[in-house]
Amino acid sequence: MAAQSKAIARRYLEDVFAGGELDAIPELFAPDYVEHDPASEEELRGHDAVRRDLASYQIALAGIEITVEDQIAEGDRVATRATLRATHVEELFGIAPTGARVTVTGIVIHHVVDGRLAEGWWNWDTLGLLRQFGALSATQPA
Repeated sequence: MAAQSKAIARRYLEDVFAGGELDAIPELFAPDYVEHDPASEEELRGHDAVRRDLASYQIALAGIEITVEDQIAEGDRVATRATLRATHVEELFGIAPTGARVTVTGIVIHHVVDGRLAEGWWNWDTLGLLRQFGALSATQPA
């Protein structure tokens, strides 16, 4: 189960998030998937919400590359530490495109049920990303 859970989480990050294979969402995500992200105003629920969220990142960030740095799986949970690299080409988080090449690290813990992602808890370095966009200075308190 651990190896399968790791493979599902990796496929999502590399093929769907970075690769844009949005048609794989029903295969990889449970219909009632819930995503928790402190950077989002509300939880994402279901395939359509995941599709909209991913599309917004894929529009705003050109050439998305995701490197899976580490994965740990136990039972029905898989934790993935990853690095995202891309170029900011359209508005994201209300910030006009900067053309900046950005690198952001993060961790996601996925709950896998019946071979699909049922829930995800995200923690990306949003503060670091905003600094790379020039929205915050390195010396400005958060």
